[in-house]
Amino acid sequence: MRNTTAPPSPARRTVDVRDWVGGVRLSAFSGIMLGLVVLAAFALVPTLGTYLDQRQQIAALQESVRLSEEQVVALEAERDRWADPAYITSQARERLYYVQPGDVVYLVDDDLPQGVIPPEQAPVSEDVEETTGDWMTQFVRSVANAGLARTVAVGG
Repeated sequence: MRNTTAPPSPARRTVDVRDWVGGVRLSAFSGIMLGLVVLAAFALVPTLGTYLDQRQQIAALQESVRLSEEQVVALEAERDRWADPAYITSQARERLYYVQPGDVVYLVDDDLPQGVIPPEQAPVSEDVEETTGDWMTQFVRSVANAGLARTVAVGG
C-alpha cells in the first residue's frame, strides 16, 4: 500500500520568490531577442504617435471640407433665390421699404419683441418714510450757511 498524503491547500502553501527567480534562466539568445523587442518598441512608439496625430489632422481637415461643401451648397441656393425677380421684389420691400406705385404702406412704430423692451422700473421702496424736518427749510439754511461762511472747511 502506498501512503499518499493530500497536497497542501492553496491557503497554506507558501511560495518562495527567491526560488522562483532563481529558476528563471536567460540564455544569450533570449537576452538578444528581449533587447531587440525593447529597441523596436523605442523605434516604433514615436512613429505610431506621429501616425495617430496625422490621422487626427486628416479627420479634422475632412470635417472642414464637408462644412465648406455645405456652405457652398447654401450659397448656391441663395444665389439661385436672388435670380428670381419675385424674391428680389420681396427683399426690396422688407429690407429697403420699397413699394409699388399705388400701394398703401403702414409702418408700425412699436413692433419690438417682448424680450427687447425694458421692463418698467421697480419702486425704490415699498415703505413710505417721513422726514423729521422740512427739506426746503434745510436747503435754504444750508445755502445761507455756505454763503456766509468766512472759512472753508476741507472735508477729509
